Amino acid sequence: MQESADEEEGLTPFELAQPRSLAEAFPLLREEGARAMSGGTALMLMMKAGVLRPKRLVSLRRLGFDGIDLVNGELRIGAMATLRALEKSPLVGSDWPVITRTLRTLSNVRVRNVATIGGHLAHGDPHTDLPPLLSALGATATIAGPEGERTSKVEDLYAGYLETTLAPAELITQVQVPAMGGRKAAYLKCTTRSADDWPAVGVAVVIDREKSTIVVSAATDRPTRLASMDSIEGLQIEGDLHGSAEYKKHLVRVYAKRAIDEARNAGR
Repeated sequence: MQESADEEEGLTPFELAQPRSLAEAFPLLREEGARAMSGGTALMLMMKAGVLRPKRLVSLRRLGFDGIDLVNGELRIGAMATLRALEKSPLVGSDWPVITRTLRTLSNVRVRNVATIGGHLAHGDPHTDLPPLLSALGATATIAGPEGERTSKVEDLYAGYLETTLAPAELITQVQVPAMGGRKAAYLKCTTRSADDWPAVGVAVVIDREKSTIVVSAATDRPTRLASMDSIEGLQIEGDLHGSAEYKKHLVRVYAKRAIDEARNAGR
């Protein structure tokens, strides 16, 4: 089904396609000027600002992929599951409480009601909260495209600021998060305004026995894994309106230590 949208609030006219299957979606996405739309929260803002001017939006709402399930101890999240559904899921809150805690300060509830996890990951903005946490947790994404299906680590989805490794017409269909087991985790962010604002720095920590996995975001152009606390000095920091590079480097040092302490005390 295809409709047209007239120019409104700074938007240039575009066609809206609503495929009911991946087989219908792929040809539409391969055409020049096409753009996939899941929740559309970030996409519509970019269109209103004139950053993006797609000729066609391909809505993914009718494709399904919105389940949240436990399979062999692994959390499986359909790409079209909303962030609010993930936040309110008893399954996630019971076995992966760090995801629930992180979602509570991810933007506001109106956005979480609409935004989807697939769109959240595919947007490629380093200021988003779930990519560093899911990277630290060892999550993977299932990606479908015209040439077939593949799997990628979440941290390997990113190539730079607003750049991903998704090929044209490829779509994230599911996210898989390994069982926590005995691991402990925390995600902390520093915002310059309200608690649900974009972070100046975000740090995710997962502790498995004595081994710590630390992933930094917002201060870098993509979720970046730290080999150790000492490697912060060599980290390529990106300054922006949320803070200078020097200020953000200081925040990384402070928040990485706090996140490690928070993870160690998780559940206490």
